[in-house]
Amino acid sequence: MFLEKINSPADLKKLEIDELKALAEEMRAYLLAVLSQHPGHFAPNFGTIELAVALHKVFDTPRDKVIWDIGHQAYPHKLLTGRRESFPTLRQSGGISGFLSRAESEYDVFGAGHSSTSIAAALGIATARDLTNENYKVVAVIGDGGLTGGMAFEALNAAGDFKNDMVVILNDNNMSISATVGAFSKHFHKLTSSPHYNFLRSGVKELLNLIPADATQVARKIEASLKPGTLFEEFGFRYFGPLDGNDLEALIPVLTGIRGLSGPILLHVVTEKGRGYTPAEEDPVGFYSVSGPFNLETGKTIKPKSTTPAYTEVFSRTLIELAKRDARIVGVTAAMPGGTGLDKFADAFPSRCFDIGLAEQCAVTFAGGLAAQGMRPVAAIYSTFLQRSYDQVLHDVCIQNLPVIFALDRAGLVGADGPTHHGVFDMAYLRSIPNMVVMAPKDENELRAMVKTALVYEDGPIAFRYPRGTGIGVKIAAEPKALPIGKSEIVREGEDVLVLAIGNRVYPALEAAQTLADSGISATVVNARFVKPLDTATILPLAERIGKVITIEDGVVMGGFGSAVLEALAAAGIKDVQVKNLGIPDDFVEHGDIQSLYALCQCDADAIVRTAKAWNS
Repeated sequence: MFLEKINSPADLKKLEIDELKALAEEMRAYLLAVLSQHPGHFAPNFGTIELAVALHKVFDTPRDKVIWDIGHQAYPHKLLTGRRESFPTLRQSGGISGFLSRAESEYDVFGAGHSSTSIAAALGIATARDLTNENYKVVAVIGDGGLTGGMAFEALNAAGDFKNDMVVILNDNNMSISATVGAFSKHFHKLTSSPHYNFLRSGVKELLNLIPADATQVARKIEASLKPGTLFEEFGFRYFGPLDGNDLEALIPVLTGIRGLSGPILLHVVTEKGRGYTPAEEDPVGFYSVSGPFNLETGKTIKPKSTTPAYTEVFSRTLIELAKRDARIVGVTAAMPGGTGLDKFADAFPSRCFDIGLAEQCAVTFAGGLAAQGMRPVAAIYSTFLQRSYDQVLHDVCIQNLPVIFALDRAGLVGADGPTHHGVFDMAYLRSIPNMVVMAPKDENELRAMVKTALVYEDGPIAFRYPRGTGIGVKIAAEPKALPIGKSEIVREGEDVLVLAIGNRVYPALEAAQTLADSGISATVVNARFVKPLDTATILPLAERIGKVITIEDGVVMGGFGSAVLEALAAAGIKDVQVKNLGIPDDFVEHGDIQSLYALCQCDADAIVRTAKAWNS
């Protein structure tokens, strides 16, 4: 057994090649044992085991800096850097993160939950090294999916100009979360997977030795046209590869040689997602992440599937239904067709669904272009990822008042993915932009109504946000009906306290109201529905009459729904009112069970009850 003896990369350096191969297989078995019982990212990590072993064998980490692009490929790195024993706590409350975290380990050089950032970070670290006259190596590991993000190309462009010593390792597995898209990717993989590729390249090299000197320039151009690294060399990188990224005997000597080179280097390695576990090899998209537990022999989930549909499913089904009636409706996603439910839309309307790749900025402006020409684009993007395109939302869509529809999946706290993925900022940053309408449903049936509302609203941009996971279990109407813009609903009436709730906090508010009623305190509960425009016609008279107001939201308190209520009260000159804003505090919330996190943030039914009782004691 080798894995149990690896407490740091220093232990790894003592092993010979056969022992390293055995270690890699032990890591594969250990990952399988843990992830089959606990949720986590799966297939990407099975492809990077040998790469992680080779990197920590060759480079002097943590003195040498290895920056992993996004954390879903870095579990092997965690196993080799002192986190083997704590690995079963992965993504659980109090456990280790599923992503890279500078607070967790000195080996996690740069935190990463979103993609395409590693090259820019590595360039910054290499530049700092040179400015301070230090001497260490800098390596960025980025997937081919990460290269569909424009930031990666911006960094390549700068790195080729700066000429710092740094290594970029392109981990090519033809995947991001779903299959990698884009013209660059298609050309790249078509060329490198061609059975004629190596034959032609070797033939050209033989030709160079036979033809007259005055013809060698033409022959070298032919060779260059067959080389997948030509683009990177135009950026100023020395290109090596492609190389089998799951072959330690090939990786270690090449990395050793590259470690001694200067200037920007790009090493292209080809790895296999899910390597070593047949179900994941055959279905790398399905095994991108597992919810655990699952049967090791079959790969099938053990936990029975809920009969209550997920919010994502309701959104997808409703969009398809409405798109059958309106040919202007198109779907736009940024490399997340499965996660957003647009894969089903693409099955129904293959010519009306567009995957832009891991490039949210492009996706938003692309949607703006569609809207400018009369189409009804629905940009389905996770809340946390829309943050990456804030300027495009503001500049390209809202200033021009283009009727783009934003469907923000995974809004609110998302649990095990932690601070990089909690969708808690969207209400605050969207409501501050002129022309934008922002709404959030209390349940899956209201989500269906909001999809309809967004599609019939053509006066400007509109966003609806909805949580991760299954719905409440309410009856879903056969026909979705559009809601009046900016109109809330009173879902319970009382005289002692007013609870203004938005989105998935409405049902906790109703739960709290019942608990308070049992204690003799009556509460009015309002389902606000709209963060912007706020229903001041309903809210302000209630607030003035009752005098005690609790707002609750699954977003940040600063600048969010509660702030909007305070602004409305101030603007109306209503002063003699007690107000308590409940929501996500001014902090980054760690990973863990969702309900426990809401309790930790004092953003649940109990928090409402405590506040109301304190006022009425």
